[in-house]
Amino acid sequence: MRILLVEDDAAFAKAMYSFLSPKGFVVEHVGTLESAKRMLPMAGWDAILLDWNLPDGQGLSLLPRVRKFAEKASVIMLTARDQITDRIRGLDAGADDFLVKPFDPDELMARLRAVERRRSGASSAVVTSGEVKIDLSSSTVHINGFPVELTAKEWALLQVLAARPNRVQSKEALMHALYSFNSHVDSNTLEVFISHLRRKLGRDCIQTSRGLGYRLHADTP
Repeated sequence: MRILLVEDDAAFAKAMYSFLSPKGFVVEHVGTLESAKRMLPMAGWDAILLDWNLPDGQGLSLLPRVRKFAEKASVIMLTARDQITDRIRGLDAGADDFLVKPFDPDELMARLRAVERRRSGASSAVVTSGEVKIDLSSSTVHINGFPVELTAKEWALLQVLAARPNRVQSKEALMHALYSFNSHVDSNTLEVFISHLRRKLGRDCIQTSRGLGYRLHADTP
């Protein structure tokens, strides 16, 4: 999942980045509205974590541009405001959800998992492929009941495939799920990670659509 974090508190943003990145999220951070405006058209954002108060204005003012340039992104407002009137104002302006600072990181994770389920249209957080069971809600994988250890990058890749089982995901979309803009990536990096996943999950679990990308073969439609 690719996330745009719009937050002017450098220490808080660093903590968020340190929490999310090891879990397979690709996080880009900016500290002002103007920087966020420039970033919006640059990627297919899945979620935008948007601070209410920024140095050059209120985060709410960014919402019309979000709907123009990143209409599929879910916006979670990060705010110290906990009044019902503020939440109503934010929802009316186009926000999808709120987190009141300070918040528990696990609550943020739950909100982001809900975003992924809504975005994929998944009716269930569990995807099965033969003996492989992928639980998107708990970020775990089991084969015949035994846990499978994945790296953060492997999970990020598998998460994109499992969120839309039996649908081909383009190489570009999968690479976006793995790396930020400033990463230098070799041309065969994606194939290496796919190979790692096949070795851990079985070759039949992830199938190649030549010239198009990859798909997760799942037992459910």
